[in-house]
Parts: sequence; C-alpha cells; structure tokens
Amino acid sequence: MSIAVGEELPRWTHTLTRQNLVRYAGASGDYNPIHYDDEFARSVGLPGIIVHGMLNMGLLARFVTERMPTARIERYAVRFRAMVRPGEPITFTGRVTAVEPVEGARRVTLKVAVVDAEEREAVSGEMVVRVPA
Repeated sequence: MSIAVGEELPRWTHTLTRQNLVRYAGASGDYNPIHYDDEFARSVGLPGIIVHGMLNMGLLARFVTERMPTARIERYAVRFRAMVRPGEPITFTGRVTAVEPVEGARRVTLKVAVVDAEEREAVSGEMVVRVPA
C-alpha cells in the first residue's frame, strides 16, 4: 500500500438516523435524553437531539481502518467542535501528515475529521497507526 505525506483517504459521507442513536445508546449505556428526546434537548438549549460525540469518534476510527485495513491504531485523540444532528449528512476525512519507518513497519500520522453539511469540522483530531512496511 502506497502511503505518502499529503495523501488523502477516500472520503465517506454518511447520515446517522435516530435508530443509530438508539442502538448506540444501548451498546454504550449513554442514555442522556439529549440524544433521544427532542423536547428535553430543546429545554436545555439545544436545537433538538444530537448525535453522541463518541459515536462520531468511533465511526471516524472505522473510516480509517476500513481504508487502511492493515492498520493498527496506536494513538487517537479528537476534539468535539460542533454538534451533529441525526438526519444531516456528515463527511469523514483523513490526510496523511507524517510517515516514519519503525521496527519493520511504518508509523503513519493522519489528520482526521468529521465535517458537517456546512463544511464545519464537528470532530477533528489526529490518529497514529502502524502499517506493515
């Protein structure tokens, strides 16, 4: 697999549904009503229900590992910058910022993001993966 600084992973656009949020809540145990109750979400100043930040983070990791199937994640850190609403398309992006040889493999650093329909980075961060040489 050719990996070079500046290379961009093929983007993935996806729309999360309320059903995705319900399933994630069941799997994670995060039953905060801002993720399923519109009235409650509005009562605390939100425009309606929002997607779990950790669901976006998990999908971002999946995005990278599906495009780099031999990759093993070594480090992963993100910042949650904007809310994502179910029913709105989001795009997952990744760009290689560094490649270094290490113990018969390559350590690849990527800038990763979840971008909303208005082109705002809802989630941004850095992922370091190890791939075979």
